[in-house]
Amino acid sequence: MQAPYCCPNCKTNKTRFNRIDQVAHPIKLNAQTGEIVESYETNQVEAFHMKYQGPDYKIQCAACGIIEDEKTFIQFAQYRA
Repeated sequence: MQAPYCCPNCKTNKTRFNRIDQVAHPIKLNAQTGEIVESYETNQVEAFHMKYQGPDYKIQCAACGIIEDEKTFIQFAQYRA
């Protein structure tokens, strides 16, 4: 999304941010050892394995380090305008 950001935590940063891409890798673990038993393709998971439904990326303020959804930074920028 193309919109101005403002950090809701430090309240001063409007220019320095990190975009963190989130890529889900569905896996099945051994309950006792924690080893990966099976690694799935994104569209080939088992019936009881919920697919990742979160955001594609998050934003981190490069001044204070807070990590939030992009909409949080956009809404705070609109509020401060």
